[in-house]
Amino acid sequence: MKDYRENSRPEFALALDYDGLRAPRLTAKGRGEVARQIVEIAEEFNIPLHQDPELSALLAQIPLGDEIPENLYRAVAEVIAFAYILTGKFPTGYDESSDASEGVSE
Repeated sequence: MKDYRENSRPEFALALDYDGLRAPRLTAKGRGEVARQIVEIAEEFNIPLHQDPELSALLAQIPLGDEIPENLYRAVAEVIAFAYILTGKFPTGYDESSDASEGVSE
């Protein structure tokens, strides 16, 4: 992850909202001053920042308020999982004591 405070202002930034029930939704995107404000707000609320120019370019094509398309679920899920790990949060229903190597029970 890149610390934007130590480097130049971000050229582009976006924000996703994920409630754990539906697909993530694009809630903000912008360049220049808007990008800087998105990053500042994220930092203010301790929201992890992730830099991925290729994924950002794809997500930038989504209209504000829309859910991400199914073909981007895996890439976005990896970013969300990374953010969960960084913040020590777990999705609803996650059992920390379960061993993933045991497989899924029916």
